[in-house]
Amino acid sequence: MIHISSVLKEVLTRIKPSKEELRDIEKTLSGYLKKIKGNIQKKKINAEIFVGGSFAKKTIIKKDPYDIDVFLRFDKKYKNEILSDLTEKIIAGIKNVRIHGSRDYFKIKNGENLFLEVIPVKRIKNSREAENITDLSYSHVNYIKRKIKSEKLLDEIRLAKAFCYANNSYGAESYVGGFSGYALELLVYHYGSFIKFVGAMADIKDKQVIDIEKHHKNKNSILMDLNEAKLKSPIVLIDPTYKQRNVLAALSEETFRNFQNVCRNFLKKPVKEFFIPKAVDIKKIELDADKKGLEFALLKITTDKQEGDVAGSKLLKFYRHLNDEVSKFFEVKAKGFEYSGKRSARTFFVGKKKPWILIAGPNMNDKENLKRFKDKHKYCFIKNNRIYSKEKNSSSLKSFIETWKKKHGKIIKDMHITGLKVEN
Repeated sequence: MIHISSVLKEVLTRIKPSKEELRDIEKTLSGYLKKIKGNIQKKKINAEIFVGGSFAKKTIIKKDPYDIDVFLRFDKKYKNEILSDLTEKIIAGIKNVRIHGSRDYFKIKNGENLFLEVIPVKRIKNSREAENITDLSYSHVNYIKRKIKSEKLLDEIRLAKAFCYANNSYGAESYVGGFSGYALELLVYHYGSFIKFVGAMADIKDKQVIDIEKHHKNKNSILMDLNEAKLKSPIVLIDPTYKQRNVLAALSEETFRNFQNVCRNFLKKPVKEFFIPKAVDIKKIELDADKKGLEFALLKITTDKQEGDVAGSKLLKFYRHLNDEVSKFFEVKAKGFEYSGKRSARTFFVGKKKPWILIAGPNMNDKENLKRFKDKHKYCFIKNNRIYSKEKNSSSLKSFIETWKKKHGKIIKDMHITGLKVEN
């Protein structure tokens, strides 16, 4: 424990913003807030500003660049469809980029190290009135500020965020499928410290249900009350501010199982390297594959969708589809997906060729297609009233991908993929 404490102390000095940094952010932020408030008054729009996210909750960690959430809370009289346009009017004169989503928001760049995200929300009295998840942000900020006041616990949360970020588990975006900042704040508060959080995550075997404010009677009540779509995540974390919401609904099984392994490895050997983001060593992966007699393919995928969650989601969906296709012909020994944050992703596959491929044909009653299948395939057999062919696999991994690309142009286009290139 002495060793872990010294490691965590050293990590904190690296991830915790200095007072000077926070003052600089505050100074820049106040300048923008003054302009925005002035525009709200000039245009006579019924809205108010509040600063949210980790900056407001004092759980922010060092980042390059920093993202600060600024929410515009609009009166309920305004229809949901016009909130983004009203926001655009309010920040007119401040250079920004409109980001499309379930409700469009705006990015304002200040130098190289700071972004403001201006997000429209509705001013609601009750969580049930929320029309968008962002409408709950005001409640989330107030809950965390009310419950977590000690600097020690705030530091424990910072450690959890840095740990998740370094191990590709931070972010509720669909291309990450990880822990949101709010989820980590709640979990560390619930368990009491970063180490207890990591230990709890490492031990989870079955679906875990956490209801901090005891909104529901028991686990079965939660499983009965919540929509099935909200219960698919390996952990169900009831939002203290809204009993019908699972804060971890976006947490994927794949991300969580990978994160569990990291937690277990950290507990066995707690070193600071677990808090340092690691770039994927493609060259090493390729050399290791070559030593084991495996095939390796490095790909670049591009999309025409807007950078961010939309592009990332489309690229991830295509990568998973391609993995399914590759798996029909190769035993996939290793694979990876790395989203650039823009409109492209880098992916790789390490595979061993399957010697034979099973091709399913038509039902035996389909005489016309049955004859075509027999003419096309030499070695056929029948199973459960269906014809199959077993054929030798002669493709290399890279040539398979190139051939698949040529054959399935329509699928690629329909999935909003504009480029699929083998890069090695």
